[in-house]
Amino acid sequence: MSTRLSPLAGQPARKSELIDVDKLVAAYFSERPDPGVPAQRVAFGTSGHRGSALDVSFNEWHVLAITQAICDHRKGQGISGPLFMGIDTHALSAPACATALEVLAANGVDVVLASGSPFTPTPAISHALVKHNRSGTGTVADGIVVTPSHNPPRDGGFKYNPPHGGPAGQAVADAIQAAANSFLEAGLQGVRRMPHAQALKAATTHHHDFMGNYVEDLDHVIDMDAIRAAQVRIGVDPLGGAGVHYWGAIAERWKIDLTVVSVEVDPRFAFMPLDWDGQIRMDPSSPFAMQRLIAIKDHFDIALACDTDHDRHGIVTPSAGLLPPNHFLAVAIDYLFGHRPQWPASAAIGKTVVSTQVIDRVAARLGRKCFEVPVGFKWFSPGLLDSSLGFAGEESAGAAFLRRDGTAWTTDKDGLIAGLLAAEITARCGRDPGALYLELADGMGRPVADRIEAAANVTQKKRLAALSPSAITASELAGEKITSVLNHATGNGAPISGIKVVAKSGWYAARPSGTEDIYKIYAESFQGPDHLQRILTEAQATVDAALNQPPNQASP
Repeated sequence: MSTRLSPLAGQPARKSELIDVDKLVAAYFSERPDPGVPAQRVAFGTSGHRGSALDVSFNEWHVLAITQAICDHRKGQGISGPLFMGIDTHALSAPACATALEVLAANGVDVVLASGSPFTPTPAISHALVKHNRSGTGTVADGIVVTPSHNPPRDGGFKYNPPHGGPAGQAVADAIQAAANSFLEAGLQGVRRMPHAQALKAATTHHHDFMGNYVEDLDHVIDMDAIRAAQVRIGVDPLGGAGVHYWGAIAERWKIDLTVVSVEVDPRFAFMPLDWDGQIRMDPSSPFAMQRLIAIKDHFDIALACDTDHDRHGIVTPSAGLLPPNHFLAVAIDYLFGHRPQWPASAAIGKTVVSTQVIDRVAARLGRKCFEVPVGFKWFSPGLLDSSLGFAGEESAGAAFLRRDGTAWTTDKDGLIAGLLAAEITARCGRDPGALYLELADGMGRPVADRIEAAANVTQKKRLAALSPSAITASELAGEKITSVLNHATGNGAPISGIKVVAKSGWYAARPSGTEDIYKIYAESFQGPDHLQRILTEAQATVDAALNQPPNQASP
């Protein structure tokens, strides 16, 4: 990212920058949100509701309201099977899980919690969901994951996964959000709840070995024999996240050379270097957050990390260091579609509107359809479930792919299998993914990419989200004719909440932020850094002009 880089980026966190866990948890229980304040209402983003108890945007009332809304949704949809619930290692996750259990038990929902380790990665929940619903037991399961993903330690998050196993789609998320806010407005009237001790002992509360089942099943999605036979030396940094105990279990079960460089769990995440903006953020695609693993990259043939709920991956190679997510996605796609002969011949490649065009070029060479969707993994879940997508990936380091037999593995992002795939690629190809990307890019073009941010007020953000292609009056982009201007994704026709402008050698996409008064411009060029800067400069000028038009002149 090229904007607002903090001088503290990459440095150890000072004591003053660490959260006070007791204060944070106390605020979770003591504060009451005002539904008349927009920032204190329930707001489902691309994957659930997130916020902080310190800002009165994520606390006990939010979780009570959302959970009751989910219970009512289940009843309305006839979902009577178990609800699998997992949590990550953020400080607010355990209290939020306890709150949710009180509501679920009071509503008679069969809840399945992890046995053994209390932490459960997002992919382990999705894996269990998909497996249960495919088993034909007659009951349909869904799930909740209590996580704000890679967000800072002060944050909490709560996401619902319907029976397809991935993040809730827009219609379901909107309905749960509206119902939850109605409960907040009514002072929680209508929310059913029982004491936590009673909920733990309820006949509807069950336990399941998520870790054991996930680990045991891995050879159905990854060639674990190849990794073991090649004696690939793997280093893993769980970044103090929910998969902290999974990696050791994987090494033991599959007898692979895997070293977990740290098993430390600290809700303050004091061990994390500061990210680009001076905040602690467990982002495995950030070169600042990943400094600990980058420093020891030469000790391993491949090194891996995941974010706090382990749905995102970071791949560190001896040849190239930390791989940009787009680089690994391109390599993974090229490899998988050449090494999974049982996959359906019609299986397509899923990508988001802001992912690299190298993927499009790889897809064309493979003779596979490219299915481009708006930002958000929820758009991929149905396609992964029915195997119409073989692989789906986001530029923000999230991906999932089919089992080796061509059936669904998870329908949510899975950072563990992405990392293990990097090890399989290294084992089978004799070179790490960093070296393979350079070979791939030699034939496909070596793009450069960047993302910038610019200020935008609420009105401007709404205008950008609804911008029409006709509002972009430029005919050229960085000296090339504009070939398309899009406000809907080409794969599924869904609105991208912004605009994408494409020319022969580059493109940009502009989207409003869901949480800050800014908009983001993503850009890519196949002509080098100078061309990329021209794209970014022209993009910002074009978008600013469109946003600053008088309301009666701006296209709806």
